[in-house]
Amino acid sequence: MKVSDLGKITGLTLVQSDYDDLPIVGGYTSDLLSDVMANAGDAGVLITIQAHKNTIAVCNLLDISALVICNGRETDEEFLTIAKAERKAVYSTELNQFQVSVLIGNSL
Repeated sequence: MKVSDLGKITGLTLVQSDYDDLPIVGGYTSDLLSDVMANAGDAGVLITIQAHKNTIAVCNLLDISALVICNGRETDEEFLTIAKAERKAVYSTELNQFQVSVLIGNSL
């Protein structure tokens, strides 16, 4: 699976499209960024409700290529601008983190 394949998953909408289409071998679901730093490894995709610049910074530390922002959380312009500069795909969804985790897990 590649980052672009996330767009084929029902309920996910691409909101930041300037990204590197890298392979996704796994994912990590968490809203606590220190937990993500400690446990996500090179997950490929982060499933979270955290849509702020620190989330992008954590993704850079771990080479996470894509984020899925759940529960209909808003993504502001600053967040999307930083994601674009760092070439991170951002998807949004009304689904919750469990639902997204299952959908992505079943697609790997």
